[in-house]
Amino acid sequence: MADIKEYYSANVKREWERLTQDPYHKLEFETTLHFLKKHLPKKGLVLDAGGGPGRYTVELAKQGYEVVLSDIAKANLEFAKRQITDSKLQNKVKDVVEGSIVDLSEFAHNTFDAVICLGGPLSHVEGDENRNKAVTELIRVAKKHAPIFVSVFGKFGGLILDLYGSTDKISAAGFKRFVSTGEDYSWRKKYYAHYFTSEELQSLFTQNGCKIVALAGLEGLGTPLPEAINKLAKNEKAYRNWLKAHYKLCTYPVVAGLSIHMLIVAKKI
Repeated sequence: MADIKEYYSANVKREWERLTQDPYHKLEFETTLHFLKKHLPKKGLVLDAGGGPGRYTVELAKQGYEVVLSDIAKANLEFAKRQITDSKLQNKVKDVVEGSIVDLSEFAHNTFDAVICLGGPLSHVEGDENRNKAVTELIRVAKKHAPIFVSVFGKFGGLILDLYGSTDKISAAGFKRFVSTGEDYSWRKKYYAHYFTSEELQSLFTQNGCKIVALAGLEGLGTPLPEAINKLAKNEKAYRNWLKAHYKLCTYPVVAGLSIHMLIVAKKI
């Protein structure tokens, strides 16, 4: 986790801007917001675990939720505090704390009305045991029947993007391991990431006593086609029609499994 903390500490502004830089990247953000709107309670206290520079914290606070932001990178949290102040949301953001999703011991059992862990923090947790521990922590701090939203990197979406991108990764020594296990030790050239199958992601929650409410591919069928999505967005009517189709189709298991980012919505029971 030290290495990934280093990466995000050095790329705070890039991560803040990533979700809004163009229509293709907005698909991840807007589709996530679509499912948050659908499954969040009307009000309550939300934990934004691994929330980075606070993009979702700010958005939910604007919608009237009380939010606690947690992240491993102090630089992210300092940036988030500035965004919160500039947006005059200090009364809604109850705390900003440094910490890892693997250890949420600063929070008591059954504290939050909802928990979000978005953008891939769970994909940067190395090892099955540690990923399971992170999931159990996210569940532990949620109240009974609370929704838990987690998005991760998808293995098959990653393979699709490799086909459309450089051959360097496919010819590298670690490619066979990636195909077999989803383990990638060259994310952003030198960092660790784990890419999930939909079955693997769902199993992490069901084996820890949760009910699966939804599974969605955040980029969906647009995963390998950023230029096409960006071009389509210039035609307002066509793009609006595409988004309607996307929201309907992204929950099909095959589409969710092929997306570069997958979102699971689970409910603590």
